[in-house]
Amino acid sequence: MTAASKTGASVVVVGGGVTGLSAAWWLARSGVDVLVLDKGVVGWEASGRNGGGASHYQSPLFHEEQRLWPQMDELLGYSTEYRRERLIVAVTPSQLRHYEYMADMHGELGYRVDKLDARQIREAVPLAGDNALGGIHVFFGGHANPQRTVQAYAWALQDLGGRIFQHAPVTRLIAGGGRVSAVETPRGTFTCDALVMAAGPQSGQLLEPLRVRLPLAPARAEMIVTEPAPLMAVGGVDGNGLYGRQTLRGNLAYGGGPHEWMDVGPAGPAARPSTPLLRNLAKRVAELLPKAAHLRVIRSWAGVVENTPDGRPVIDRLTSPENVTVATMSGVGFGLSPATGHAIRDLVLDGACSFTDLAKLSLARFADLPEDWREARGWTPAA
Repeated sequence: MTAASKTGASVVVVGGGVTGLSAAWWLARSGVDVLVLDKGVVGWEASGRNGGGASHYQSPLFHEEQRLWPQMDELLGYSTEYRRERLIVAVTPSQLRHYEYMADMHGELGYRVDKLDARQIREAVPLAGDNALGGIHVFFGGHANPQRTVQAYAWALQDLGGRIFQHAPVTRLIAGGGRVSAVETPRGTFTCDALVMAAGPQSGQLLEPLRVRLPLAPARAEMIVTEPAPLMAVGGVDGNGLYGRQTLRGNLAYGGGPHEWMDVGPAGPAARPSTPLLRNLAKRVAELLPKAAHLRVIRSWAGVVENTPDGRPVIDRLTSPENVTVATMSGVGFGLSPATGHAIRDLVLDGACSFTDLAKLSLARFADLPEDWREARGWTPAA
């Protein structure tokens, strides 16, 4: 890597969400000069507006995710409010069967999960009601505060000399000779030896002029936050199709499909008004935690999450341009971010991931995807 300049860096990271920030932090830890460019404020999309979960057992990054999260406060030097363990509550027989299947899968991977009957789950989750049929107690994974975590990554990166430019949307990648040499923004042109593309829904748009096809469907990701409730011993409680947590102040913060599909331009969506999905979320939270049904919803969030056709991330170093590493996380970026940043660091500096096989996450798997894949799935904005 060449020396940095005021108008460039050894590695430019496009996107200031948790994936881009984690990658930049891992690179800075290795002594690389890094510049992060974001179109708005870091963590302003899905990275700061999610349930904070940290367990993705179906990912090749899972074991590294679990190894790193308990260490992140110490490694970063700032609090992420990470809390280990999670309880998942079933309120229908089909949910209970699914959660018990998940418990068996976790056990096969070597992680402790206890299956709980109806009485045990109601004792473990004081806000649950008589409709709780049982559930599972997951002794790993856990959750963190998305806003605190974004701040922690950003501050830790800056402590290592990394730079972050907010309100600096990348408008064009300058390429030649099979490499990207610079990026254009309204704040100027920045040169680079290597590029990390972690710009969420805008990643595909920026790569398209370089004849790189990254299929993505943007969608709104909404959450609700209630007034505080008495603190539960385990604040990470999921179920009923929801993801979320109880904050350290007692607020309940929950989200979870269905998505509102949308199209976004380079600057992102113009506005994020509340939608009828908020009523659906509130109804399902009341079903999951009936003893909290009286709580008022005091605010809501809406971020934008990018979705790949098969729902799995893309983490790949391209062959053309050969100095570009792509990372798009398809809705699981927050929890995997410690491991994702490590993997991107390895791809940028060493050309291969040191701790797992990323073949399942390669971009090549979409080589034969039809052009009308979004229309075929119905993943298009409503009229």
